[in-house]
Amino acid sequence: MDKLEKNKFTEDYIENLQRITLKNFDDTSEKDKYDALCDTIMERINQEWRFSKNKSRYERTAYYFSAEFLIGRSLGNNLINLGIYDQVKDLLDELGIDFEAIEDYEDDAALGNGGLGRLAACFMDSAATQDINMYGYGVRYREGLFKQSFENGFQVEKGDSWIKDGDGWSIRVDSDSRIVKFKDQQVKAVPFDMPVVGYKNGKVNTLRLWQAEPFEEFEFERFNNFEYDAAVAKKNRAEDITRVLYPNDIQRAGRLLRLKQQYFFVSASIQDLVAKYKRYFSDDLRFKNFHKYHVIQLNDTHPNIAIAELIRVLVDENGLEFEEALDIAKKVFAFTNHTVLQEALEKWPIDIVEEVSPRCLEIIYKINDMLVKSFKEKGLTETEIDPYRIVIYDQVHMANLAIYVGFSVNGVAALHTEILKDDTFSHWYKIFPNKFNNKTNGITPRRWLVYANRPLSSFITEKLGNDNWKYNLDELKALEKFVDDESTLNELWNIKQVNKNRLASYILEHEGIKINPESIFDIQVKRIHEYKRQHLNVLHIIYLYHQLKKNPYMDFYPTTFIFGGKAAPGYFRAKGIIKLANEVARVVNNDPDVNKKLKVVFVENFRVSYGEKIYPAADVSEQISTAGKEASGTGNMKFMLNGAPTLGTLDGANIEIFDHAGEENNYRFGATVEQLNEIESSYNPRGIYQTNKDIKDAVDALVNGELDDNNSYMFLDIYNELINPQDGSRADRYFVLKDFQDYKNAHEKINKDYRDKLEWSRKCLMNIANAGYFSSDRTIIDYADDIWKIDSPNY
Repeated sequence: MDKLEKNKFTEDYIENLQRITLKNFDDTSEKDKYDALCDTIMERINQEWRFSKNKSRYERTAYYFSAEFLIGRSLGNNLINLGIYDQVKDLLDELGIDFEAIEDYEDDAALGNGGLGRLAACFMDSAATQDINMYGYGVRYREGLFKQSFENGFQVEKGDSWIKDGDGWSIRVDSDSRIVKFKDQQVKAVPFDMPVVGYKNGKVNTLRLWQAEPFEEFEFERFNNFEYDAAVAKKNRAEDITRVLYPNDIQRAGRLLRLKQQYFFVSASIQDLVAKYKRYFSDDLRFKNFHKYHVIQLNDTHPNIAIAELIRVLVDENGLEFEEALDIAKKVFAFTNHTVLQEALEKWPIDIVEEVSPRCLEIIYKINDMLVKSFKEKGLTETEIDPYRIVIYDQVHMANLAIYVGFSVNGVAALHTEILKDDTFSHWYKIFPNKFNNKTNGITPRRWLVYANRPLSSFITEKLGNDNWKYNLDELKALEKFVDDESTLNELWNIKQVNKNRLASYILEHEGIKINPESIFDIQVKRIHEYKRQHLNVLHIIYLYHQLKKNPYMDFYPTTFIFGGKAAPGYFRAKGIIKLANEVARVVNNDPDVNKKLKVVFVENFRVSYGEKIYPAADVSEQISTAGKEASGTGNMKFMLNGAPTLGTLDGANIEIFDHAGEENNYRFGATVEQLNEIESSYNPRGIYQTNKDIKDAVDALVNGELDDNNSYMFLDIYNELINPQDGSRADRYFVLKDFQDYKNAHEKINKDYRDKLEWSRKCLMNIANAGYFSSDRTIIDYADDIWKIDSPNY
């Protein structure tokens, strides 16, 4: 911004502030100042946004269908990408406004649960930065997942009404509203468009989120007849559809609502795409060129009913024959798989699909018939066809639907894709090998380094002599020339300490726990799930606690273990793991014999804005999932980019992190996929428990009265799963006890290595320097080149 622009920006800002409040400047609140700043920034974005929309109208575009977009806060990120963060901050300082104070008025957009949704947000940022036409479609959840708090160590879920104070970054577009019809209900889908700003390049893509609304706010006749609840019943049922991300589905009503959510947003999105195509390509009533301008990426199985919905819209509303519509669908849809866990590959009971959309169920049956016919022509018997069927045992298999119809199926890390080909979808890979490909996940450096870690960002720019790395993260490789420069390594250590001090202050303010910023910050933040093995981490802390109790003067570098993450409301054992971590924290933190050397913190309501403080402050990145279970992970990449060595198994993208940064700069432990497969049938965790005293002491603490689960039986449930299963299944399904000793040994090495400040900083620098491959810019270019063919004029 030159001086004239500064003056103009200031004038616009003050005018907006007084316009929206009808108050003099001195009488406005910090919330008013935040709202006015949103308005002023949106005015700058709007012109480029309109230009980008008009330019891409007749160009091939990728449409990213995702149930989650975990975008976090928008103010700071938009200012970074517009290239005016520092200037705006300085201008506000001149006006006597504390930028950081008003920034805190923005709630995180609660539109995702974890890695799946954050990946979608990173992809949107990278597509805009790389000037790739990409349009996001999702759901505008009113309450998001939930706001997490702890009561007596137990997770408590409350509504997370992120738009209760307004939303300065969305534009409601009533003229594009669509009608979504279910079997027994129809609702209005109202789009809210959010700009996705490319990094200093004038490109602005669109994230369109749908909100469910009724056609009438209430039934006046019933209200007038004193039936107040009944008068708003239809309104409530409509709004329920987009009220909460992933409603509890342990009962049928919750499962039905989940599928309604999915069908709601894909139906609105498909109608939107078709309506726009007819408007701009009115000469193509048979949609022969539809696939040339549209490719739809299905982010996991949640949006896969879009396949049936596109066929429905083309056949029922536009007069195409079924075979014509199916042929178009086969050229349009691509599918990303994010899991090897069978329980996460959605299979919907037929009666639920029928209750949501009978017509889509009919279409799915017809697709299934086509599949069976084509496979019989290939010479397969009925029995051989069974694993491929879309409808099996009164269930609709959404992954099979996408793999059969879609032209591309991708995994999200090298190992994950190989497991898909060799195991999860091996039968499909034999039939359609050319459909399968790998696209290792990535993260946007603008959010996770330029914005989240400004001291490190400035350090990198100074060392490299330019900021080109913000566009091309591979340029970080040049930092390796400083790997033996003592001054640079000390600078890097000091930057980490600044970030640790910041996090320690934040934790004291928000969690009420004082931690030592000079201690090792060992951090595991992610969704709580058994396969991610937070309980392995906790059992090791129990072991350390026992050792320190026996020998308070043992040689042990002070360590703070930090956890964060949410458990699904209906996931009893995951909630038990949270209770266990919090109970261990209570015991450890209140024991003066050990709490100078050992502290445990489980931060409440982990989210993007908390992550922006946690990732830069980490000394150790805990990535300890059972080998073969984590598809990729992106938290591991955020830690790596911010200079934290990985303590991890050979799982997901950990493998590629070890390959790029070197195992000598990280800490690998645990059995490999191949080793676990070898022992699967003979694994005896009780034998390990009985012969390893350290493990036995830690596991026994779950049930011997040392720890209190307040009669919830949560700790007994975890204990039984590890060595004494009650349901006839194999104990220790995720090999926690198998990997415990190796995990303990890796921690002992970390505790010793950290004391050599220069050597530790060297490991950190090597991780930063080799993080370039894990940019979502690289990932999105791979999608655009290999799957979407965005840049191919002759496609």
